[in-house]
Amino acid sequence: MEKIIIFDTTLRDGEQSPGASLESHEKLEIAGQLVRLNVDVIEAGFPVSSPGDFAAVKSIAQRVKGPVICGLARCMKKDIEAAGEAIKPAKRKRIHIFLATSKIHMKYKLRKAEDEIVKLAIEGVKYARNFTDDVEFSPEDASRSEKKFLYRVIEQVIIAGATTINIPDTVGYAIPEEYGALIRDIKRNVPNIGRAVISVHCHNDLGLGVANSLAAIKNGARQIECTINGIGERAGNASLEEIVMAIKTRNDFFENFSTGIVTEEISKTSRLVSKLTGIMVQPNKAIVGQNAFAHEAGIHQDGVLKRRTTYEIMSPEEIGLSASSLVLGKHSGRHAFVEKMKKLGYALNESGTEKAFGRFKALADKKKFIYDEDLETLMDEGAGGFSETWKLLSFRTVAGTDETPIAAVKLRSKAGIKTAEAEGDGPVDACCKAIDKITRTKGEMMDYSIQAVTKGKDALGEVTVRVRSKDKEAIGKSASTDVIEASARAYLNAINKLIHKGNKRLRIEI
Repeated sequence: MEKIIIFDTTLRDGEQSPGASLESHEKLEIAGQLVRLNVDVIEAGFPVSSPGDFAAVKSIAQRVKGPVICGLARCMKKDIEAAGEAIKPAKRKRIHIFLATSKIHMKYKLRKAEDEIVKLAIEGVKYARNFTDDVEFSPEDASRSEKKFLYRVIEQVIIAGATTINIPDTVGYAIPEEYGALIRDIKRNVPNIGRAVISVHCHNDLGLGVANSLAAIKNGARQIECTINGIGERAGNASLEEIVMAIKTRNDFFENFSTGIVTEEISKTSRLVSKLTGIMVQPNKAIVGQNAFAHEAGIHQDGVLKRRTTYEIMSPEEIGLSASSLVLGKHSGRHAFVEKMKKLGYALNESGTEKAFGRFKALADKKKFIYDEDLETLMDEGAGGFSETWKLLSFRTVAGTDETPIAAVKLRSKAGIKTAEAEGDGPVDACCKAIDKITRTKGEMMDYSIQAVTKGKDALGEVTVRVRSKDKEAIGKSASTDVIEASARAYLNAINKLIHKGNKRLRIEI
């Protein structure tokens, strides 16, 4: 079994995504999670690019143990010196040098002839060897470079001391068959290639980053450069999670290969990177998108319920999720509906199923997303409804730049009127804590969103919250021109639902 080295460049190339700038402590947090994911190499940044990036790379080199810590550099002494100094504290360290070799880059960007490029590449690798024995060289835009010249450059930098040769598809131009052939040709035509690891770095401009990376493995590449969620310049990089799970899931095709990735950490890593970069993962993204293990079509839901492998080629547990998701919507069938209702605590006989399913289908035609709370409301309405335990009578908040936010809340229940005060991180947090005091229900805010539903300064704001208490969750909604009021009412709405869930027993609809 051959090991495929996973070189993670989320903190370098991934951070080059527009708007994805990370603070030093955020880079350190992601690096720590990459250790738990068990990547082999962390490209921590481009040290010469800014004092902040230098400090971030150095901090990671000092504090992160396990993976090789890598710094990027151009074939320039100042770049190499900065990278060497930044990675110096690391027990295992690498300098990654790049220099363009395609005619278009040499002519228009570098304005240098082939002999000058070879000379610079050799000098750069030799100089980097003063800082570490682990030196990687990338002929930038390799996939558009003239092959004979590419072979020449690779041979010379290996002689100079490069231990990894990376073949970048810098602009995502290559096609899998063509790119695989390029790796194969390099193995055949560079006489000393056996002294170095062949690496690939594929971009996704044509949506082929992962496909090209996998083609490269089959043709001799043993290191893959990739990012979490596929983030990176322009259309992004090859996605780490897709490459790793392709190798694992299709072990019949990649039978001689494996990675050391702890796949159960994939989902957690994806969420962390999305949160800190602010780049949301598209719902239909392979492996880590919210729809990757979700099924709405009735035929699919019925198949998955009978045997998961009918429509799932991997299990959600493999990437750190607890289970697949059966999303109820207008395409859902009775089987999925009944299973969902069982999980919510409703046992339906044949007559009850027919009535409830009819009400569900009517709701699904009007509503794009059907939440558990919608189903419970639907059942409660069928049973005559339920009244809220607590109602908001009034609230008052005090907040300011020099003030600790305080809220006073007054609620009414059948037992009477109660008031409470609480401090919080902000006026909304203070209101929620005051509500907790009165209702004696400790709610944990899992999600909070606000959306303007009208225009103008006095716009109506709709607040949606998802609240957890113990092992139960509920969604609350409310709208008001006062966003604090809308927030308090939405939170109380969720708390009332949680109280209702706690009080109800398994119900059978006849």
